[in-house]
Amino acid sequence: MSGQTKYEEHAHLVEKMAEVLGVDLEEEAMAGRWTPEDMQDTVSRCLGCTEPSQCKGWLGSHDTGTDETPGFCRNKDLLEAMRARLVSA
Repeated sequence: MSGQTKYEEHAHLVEKMAEVLGVDLEEEAMAGRWTPEDMQDTVSRCLGCTEPSQCKGWLGSHDTGTDETPGFCRNKDLLEAMRARLVSA
């Protein structure tokens, strides 16, 4: 698998995880709360995960949404903070 393909895979996982949590990353970007650098940092953390298949399975079983990020997610704190900001708004 090429580096670009692996990056794209993890970028998709980040986007899907945010979506399942009810976080719209595009909306966050338009509001100035999410930069391309933030996305790159978040995907880089995700790239460090050794079990993306576990993430894919979790996402598949939570495709209708959830309130909690799984404990194994390397972006758990960030995504939950984003979700909490949306819920309290």
